[in-house]
Amino acid sequence: MSEPSPQLSVHDLACARGDRLLFKGMEFSLGPGELLLVQGGNGQGKTSLLRLLTGLARPEAGEIRWRGAPIHKTREAYHAEMLYLGHANGVKDDLNPVENLRFAEGLQGRAFEEERAVGLLTRLGLERCLDLPCRVLSFGQRRRVALSALLLADARLWILDEPLTGLDVHAVALMEGLIRDHLNGGGLAVATTHQALNLEGVKVQRLLVGNVAIPELA
Repeated sequence: MSEPSPQLSVHDLACARGDRLLFKGMEFSLGPGELLLVQGGNGQGKTSLLRLLTGLARPEAGEIRWRGAPIHKTREAYHAEMLYLGHANGVKDDLNPVENLRFAEGLQGRAFEEERAVGLLTRLGLERCLDLPCRVLSFGQRRRVALSALLLADARLWILDEPLTGLDVHAVALMEGLIRDHLNGGGLAVATTHQALNLEGVKVQRLLVGNVAIPELA
């Protein structure tokens, strides 16, 4: 059986913060069903790399391609297939969980499916919080609202910055299952995490970010 063709690829990528070069010469490619686990110490450029992959920042050198085309030339099409979950959950305090999902879908220009949204929130353990403003929810509950938005979007590529932060052991297991299901369904994911991920049966590449970043197959 032939290997799936890469959908996300990085070519000779370099990133700087001020006068400091975070990394250079970065090369990797990711195909359907694959996870790229980005590792490295604090301040080494993990979050900076994710910002480059989302198109929120531009590299010092090199290129990022989605389906063979540079992402800065196909921004709208790329963003329609990519979703980013960062440290900030992107949850609006004054809206309840359902309203937050409606708002997130509206930003992406998609029709809101309320029944599906409620089902996802319930699946993630928020059935008792549906009518509460998100400002009264715990960090972990707000994280689950953000994860529900991730699932509702049906994005092909997930970019996750420390997705386990603020989650208890049950929510961590749930997050691992969501990532596993996404990859087994042919999706792709890029994630940073300080915590171990249990993703048995999933194809994982590991990328060490530093002055020179070289990917290693797990």
